[in-house]
Amino acid sequence: MDPEKTADGHHIIVDGRRWRATDPAIPETFRQELVDELMSARRAVGAGESDARRRVGDAKTALGERGAPWWQERSGTEFDERIAAAVRALVRKRQDSSICPSDVARTVGAESWREIMDDVRRVTAHLADEGQVIVTQKGEPVQLSEARGPVRIVRGPEL
Repeated sequence: MDPEKTADGHHIIVDGRRWRATDPAIPETFRQELVDELMSARRAVGAGESDARRRVGDAKTALGERGAPWWQERSGTEFDERIAAAVRALVRKRQDSSICPSDVARTVGAESWREIMDDVRRVTAHLADEGQVIVTQKGEPVQLSEARGPVRIVRGPEL
């Protein structure tokens, strides 16, 4: 049973309290991956894992439930944080494989995902500089600014 929603669809009502709804533009496969990561992170909070709350925050931000409201313009520092959160949450979820930058763009960019690919690459390059992710091409680490063609993103040592 789906929770009650506000008339504009921006919030859900649970036990009389308003909570921001998940961005409905997230494709179902990516939404499910983020929800799975969120549930795993919540279990990690209960187990007392040190990075668990950060994981919860990343998953909720990637889902659009925190940070810049998903129904507003998709730009600026808060939107960059949503991109970064989506990168981190998806690479955690797919810890034994990799993600494509377009996976992130489709997750946070709705129908205009192609228009934000440069933003996704810029934010990913910053995360790579921090060691949170590693950008690869044909299985080898590369500098995103020098890479031409398709790249993949894997979890870095600092994540």
